[in-house]
Amino acid sequence: MTNKKKISLVLGVMCFALTTAIVIQVRTVKNTNSTVSQNYEENNLRAEVLQYKEKYDNKYKELEEAEEELEKERKSSVENNEQLEKVENQIQQGNKIIGLTEVKGPGVIVTLKDAQVTTGTTYIGDPNDLVVHDVDVLSVVNALFNSGAEAVSVNEQRVVPTTSIICGGNIVDINGERIGAPFVIKAIGLPEYLSNIAMEGGYLDRLKGYGIVAKLEQSNSITIPKYSGVISYQYAKSVE
Repeated sequence: MTNKKKISLVLGVMCFALTTAIVIQVRTVKNTNSTVSQNYEENNLRAEVLQYKEKYDNKYKELEEAEEELEKERKSSVENNEQLEKVENQIQQGNKIIGLTEVKGPGVIVTLKDAQVTTGTTYIGDPNDLVVHDVDVLSVVNALFNSGAEAVSVNEQRVVPTTSIICGGNIVDINGERIGAPFVIKAIGLPEYLSNIAMEGGYLDRLKGYGIVAKLEQSNSITIPKYSGVISYQYAKSVE
């Protein structure tokens, strides 16, 4: 092989190696830039979410302060006025009924958890039976109301006439809030009556049959928060 051919071969190999190195470097830079860009966007989104949450918390605090001030003004205005005092009592009673007032009293606490399958055990039934669904939460809530509950909440979300309990994958949407198991359902009422939902053959008993944890305990002091949303009726109109 002549020197000219040897030089050409060496130059060819060097060019190929250099081209390969450049391609690898370009791809590495692109991947790095893509990762950096993605992380940058994620950080921006997190920052925006935190800003909106802070704004929401501030507005909610302002609303609570305004409600407290309004309550003081209302109490002051009805003093020494028997007729206005009766109207105020009616308003307060109405707010309790529709869920716009925090309430406290005796009742029961029901806890629902997904079934725990032992490692290495094969479940031959429907896997969906092992999970707490929206229909389970709704059925327990309805059973409590049917047993005389005066107020009910699910994971601190007050149940009101317009409350929706909807399944969304492995979570349940309640009052627009995404909530996952365990579900803690509080109910205020006569504990002895409310405890009937745990009787043999009842709904809680059936859930236990699937391995789902369904526990009920009585309490002399339960606090249920007020509904934090807005109750509005689109179709129901007052009769003149």
